[in-house]
Amino acid sequence: MRLGWTPERETEFEQYGAEGLRPARVAVEHRSAYVLYGEQGEFRAELAGRLRHEEIWPAVGDWVGVREPETIAAVLPRRTVFSRKEPWLAAKEQVLAANADTVFVTTALTPADFKPRRLERYLATAWESGAQPVIVLTKTDLCADVQAAVLEVEAVAFGVPIHAVNGLTGEGLDGLSPYLAGHRTVALLGSSGVGKSTIVNHLAGGTVMPVAEIGSDGRGRHTTRHRELLPLPGGGLVLDTPGLRELQLWDVSHGLEQTFEDVAALASTCRFGDCAHESEPGCAVREALRTGTLPRDRFDSWRKLQRELGRLERRLDARARSEHAQQIRKEARQRRRTQRPPRGRAR
Repeated sequence: MRLGWTPERETEFEQYGAEGLRPARVAVEHRSAYVLYGEQGEFRAELAGRLRHEEIWPAVGDWVGVREPETIAAVLPRRTVFSRKEPWLAAKEQVLAANADTVFVTTALTPADFKPRRLERYLATAWESGAQPVIVLTKTDLCADVQAAVLEVEAVAFGVPIHAVNGLTGEGLDGLSPYLAGHRTVALLGSSGVGKSTIVNHLAGGTVMPVAEIGSDGRGRHTTRHRELLPLPGGGLVLDTPGLRELQLWDVSHGLEQTFEDVAALASTCRFGDCAHESEPGCAVREALRTGTLPRDRFDSWRKLQRELGRLERRLDARARSEHAQQIRKEARQRRRTQRPPRGRAR
């Protein structure tokens, strides 16, 4: 089986195969059903009642075990997962892409979309996912100085490959194909209208995703409506996603440190291990800010994302305490019911 199936997955699936399940990969997620890819091609399946009850929801890119009639009975462990906090909800995870080997963080070189501070947010989430982040800068024809933009990105994306591409002419797009070698999976993430579908079509060698004309502001029109995993004729898979209006952090403590490794390195040389970088003596971070070695806006971005992550952690702790208290009350009610003596028949 192609679709990113590996010998490691084969070994992992043996226990499910012994139960009569067959492997498949989630291509599209709908409210009440899923579109899957398997050895026999594309088919639809529903989620088993047990998984619904336990709130185990497969995401696009997941490997699952299917039993007859077409029912998802098991979800295999994820190797990588790109998540954000569900918008408008206090503390709930939304999985955007599962089991991607590489994440294309895609941004257009237009004033409306090119924001290094937003790239830092995406990079923190990408590093935390376990996948390899790659930055793809689109619409080079709308940028007066592409090289300057690349240098600006390099200053916030240490060690991350950067590709500048032009969807109209195809310039630079061939450099993205190697990431799909060996039937690997690439997830495309970014805001609306940055040209993700154009990249997918180029990698596929034809039109597999609809695209819309660019507006007068240089922004494309939103065309992708749902997350979808697409096998490519030449091998490999792309996981296309709708444009994100916002990316709220979800448990990215490791990814945040990796994204801001320059700030973390400075902080490790402060005189005090718990330095708040405010008024403590021997603060290497404040000294770097004073000399200009560390740009103020990058430091402010680091502090902002730290505060956001701290708020999320407090909400998760509060929810965990609430759920624990609810479970204790539920168990107490069950004990009272079982210990209550039976009522005698009235005479």
